Amino acid sequence: MTATESNSRGGEDVSPAQALNTAIAGFMSDFKDFSHGVNAKLQKQDDRMNKLDRKTMMTTRTALAHAASQDAPHQKAFAAYLRSGDDDGLRGLELEGKALGTTIAADGGYLVDPQTAETIQNTLSSTASIRSIASVVNVDATSYDVLVDHSEMGAGWATESSAVTETDTPRIERISIPLHELSALPKASQRLLDDSAFDIEGWLAGRIADKFARAEASAFIDGDGVDKPTGMLTYGTVENDSWTWGNLGYVPSETAGGITRADPIIDLVYALGAEYRANATFVMNSKTAGHIRKLKDNDGRFVWVDGLAMGEPARLLGYRVLIAEDMPDIADNAMAVAFGDFRAGYTVAERPDLRVLRDPFSAKPHVLFYATKRVGGAVSDFAAIKLLKFAVS
Repeated sequence: MTATESNSRGGEDVSPAQALNTAIAGFMSDFKDFSHGVNAKLQKQDDRMNKLDRKTMMTTRTALAHAASQDAPHQKAFAAYLRSGDDDGLRGLELEGKALGTTIAADGGYLVDPQTAETIQNTLSSTASIRSIASVVNVDATSYDVLVDHSEMGAGWATESSAVTETDTPRIERISIPLHELSALPKASQRLLDDSAFDIEGWLAGRIADKFARAEASAFIDGDGVDKPTGMLTYGTVENDSWTWGNLGYVPSETAGGITRADPIIDLVYALGAEYRANATFVMNSKTAGHIRKLKDNDGRFVWVDGLAMGEPARLLGYRVLIAEDMPDIADNAMAVAFGDFRAGYTVAERPDLRVLRDPFSAKPHVLFYATKRVGGAVSDFAAIKLLKFAVS
């Protein structure tokens, strides 16, 4: 049969090309229907899997998500207590056991929610205080004991057959750090508390942290130990050449009520034992820093050098400087500069809980918030801190 000849189909003459086109069109239509059916089945399967995944995620949340959901009821209940004095939510949490250890009797106040407590703690740690460079421990008791071995046991060489000489017995010192109650009493008007746009938790955290930071910073330096921490400058002081345990050694500035040379500061650095110098820090206030910053060594170079890298703080003889405004000004016989490893030399002990008691009666129309925590501090290693005394000797 030639190309011009035709086939007969259903009474009509159809060329081979037309027959091929008709067959291809029918195949494509059938394939499209098949493709739609497969896609529809896949979509149904995906929907079932998505529902299953959502159910699985709800029943197997991570520990962090679970903790957050546990904290949320207490945070909400605590906010209600601060705004209106409604403590039913906090009492309910205590009775139901959902927040074990987070609430206490109303006459002693309520523990703040974890988010607020963390904000306060972070603020205290970042302030210019001895706390930021000291050793900080959390305790559940009313005091914290530090055991310090400040003697040498002795050692010697021995052979296999020779007698071993008995070494000295170490002397262990027990330093007890009692915890004292630190309090703050911020106040706000009830009208302000009724404003839902007012961030009561953030405001309270900021006010409490500010009051606590100021009180702590002062006590850690010159606190007398009576209902407050024992400050490092309240211990006995002796010239470093005759230093004994229980006192802080000092180096004189060689000038009454001032300093004219950098040599006494160099002497102060090397009065500290080599085991402490690696982590040592200078502590002084702004006025003292402004005076010492002008000192030069015997070669005419400033002993206070600005940091070379971006963000690197200036250093005094290569050591960090903490500007603590509660340190005394330069004056006759003043211990205006401290140098030491405060991580070893000073210990801050505190209870991790923070309580708040709402008082709407004592200062009407304002509401008082009586916040308390327990904290103590004391020198824990008398060899780790040295002082610069602004005196001839």
